[in-house]
Amino acid sequence: MNLGMNVNKVKIFNCHYQKLLKLIDFISINGAHIIYIKMTSSTAYNFPVLTVLCCALIFVMLGSLFNIYDSLFKQNNFKKAFLTLLCLIAADIITLSLYSTIVLLFNPQAQVDMHAFIYGLLSATLFMFFVIFSLRLILSRFLVPKSIRIAILGITSSGIAIETSLRKEYSRNNVEIKFYEDRQHSREGEFADIESSGTSRQLLELAKAGEIDELYIALPMVAQQRIRSFLDEFSDSTIDVFLVPDLMSYSSHISQLRMFGNIQTISIFSSPFEAEGALIKRAEDIVLGSLLTLVSLPLMLFAAIGIKLTSPGPVLFKQSRYGLNGKEIKIWKFRSMNVMENSQVVTQAKRDDPRVTRFGAFLRRTSLDELPQFFNVLQGTMSIVGPRPHAVAHNEHYRQVVENYMIRHKVKPGITGLAQVKGYRGETDTLDKMEKRIRYDLEYIKSWSLYLDLKIVFLTFFRGFVGKNAF
Repeated sequence: MNLGMNVNKVKIFNCHYQKLLKLIDFISINGAHIIYIKMTSSTAYNFPVLTVLCCALIFVMLGSLFNIYDSLFKQNNFKKAFLTLLCLIAADIITLSLYSTIVLLFNPQAQVDMHAFIYGLLSATLFMFFVIFSLRLILSRFLVPKSIRIAILGITSSGIAIETSLRKEYSRNNVEIKFYEDRQHSREGEFADIESSGTSRQLLELAKAGEIDELYIALPMVAQQRIRSFLDEFSDSTIDVFLVPDLMSYSSHISQLRMFGNIQTISIFSSPFEAEGALIKRAEDIVLGSLLTLVSLPLMLFAAIGIKLTSPGPVLFKQSRYGLNGKEIKIWKFRSMNVMENSQVVTQAKRDDPRVTRFGAFLRRTSLDELPQFFNVLQGTMSIVGPRPHAVAHNEHYRQVVENYMIRHKVKPGITGLAQVKGYRGETDTLDKMEKRIRYDLEYIKSWSLYLDLKIVFLTFFRGFVGKNAF
């Protein structure tokens, strides 16, 4: 008899209570607005109900972008609290800007008391933050168990990975995690210091006795028969059993899971900038690119005049680089050398390179030679943040000797990037330096978020513009 059920469908379970947290935040912001207005009898901050609803909705959307709903507040989680406050301020500013624009359109003679307005904005935002933060702390006490006993079957790379993630997830809890392993031979490398608490037989007895809450089976995928056998045996207990797929045996560049109907696929070589990711990234580039271009115009003028006065030749030059999906693009730079190389052989600049002009050395040291690339960003061929583009000749060389080198071209090249703020900029005179730079480029692609981009931009002002490798 067909009951209309699809037995092959796998439900994606999210244990972070994201929908609940979003609903609570939406209700809390509206409630906090009403309470604040009643408590203060504020006239400067007394807005229509629709405006308050809009503010709450914008906050939830911003919170999703900045990943504040990926878990409950954890102990001493300053980052999560800071991002929540930042999203609240941004939501208030966006909402009030829209409200003020609409009011002025329909009533050009309207006047706003700016002092009362700013005071109301700050105090109301802090009040809403206090309400949200307090509720989040209360929820974390009731929704997450205070203590939990976890067993990991298999001392493997997947086992170590799930242990690290579990300790992070349950950082506020009294969590006990133990490894169990049937293999008795000595372990080396990353497994050498991991102690086994017993065999699978002993673990099964503990599970039946109710002394284990959760079991994570982290065995290699080739051990399918053993895994099936363990699943049958542990079904005779009441513990929660989870399989940890040994995906790292295929690739370390897994970025996401994708659903096509009821079929789950694993994305390995893909870009994070698809669908809403592409829109967010482009909006970020347009907003930051426009702002930074305007701010840097005086510096560009200074650089142009300096180049003209100190050496013959054009102020700007274009060089071929690989862009998105490995397609060739032209990037703009201030000329810092007596030559403009753009051929099949391009020699990287070295310390005290005779090709670099005196003023050009200053431009390169301070990264001012890169400023024209803001126009590449506005044009859409580059991003503010992304892997730094290499000369075509260098790409053709390193794609042959560096593993996964071309994956960095799954995203647009950037003016600054994770590798640059980590200290890997300038000359790559050894293969090891290039490999480390590529490692950070791939880590950026794998873990991209709007917050990470803003963090890299911020750090660039302290680490990326100048440094010992800038020449």
